[in-house]
Amino acid sequence: MAWDEWEQLKAAAAEKHSARMELNSTPGDNPSAGGDLQVSQKDLAAVGDRAYKLWDRLGRDGKYADATTEKAAGDLKAHNLQLGAALSTTQAEWGKQLRTLLDACAQISNHLDYTGKVHSGNDQFIGGQLSSISTLDKGFTDEGAKH
Repeated sequence: MAWDEWEQLKAAAAEKHSARMELNSTPGDNPSAGGDLQVSQKDLAAVGDRAYKLWDRLGRDGKYADATTEKAAGDLKAHNLQLGAALSTTQAEWGKQLRTLLDACAQISNHLDYTGKVHSGNDQFIGGQLSSISTLDKGFTDEGAKH
């Protein structure tokens, strides 16, 4: 793709979807879209739990064939077959991909645990602030002024 063609595509896309911000509303072209995104601590905990279980299972079962694969690769190499080296390479790549998946699952699980704790603390703080405001408001009403 040439640079000019890229610039034309970007300009056409910008014309179709001009950047704008919508607060407290849903996009106008999708009337069936819902309102605010809501998630409960229960939902976060369920996703985090699934991520942890996947991490645990992958950690155990993802290495199930390591010993037999190493032996097969060694036997094939001993007989001067190139398939042995290819099998070793495949196993090494599988190990890298497995570690990447394990890291991703751990990050998801840990992040959701952290997010739940932070939001819970925020909810408690905001609740405390709001109850303080209502106490102050009471002092400015006729009932509060009598005391």
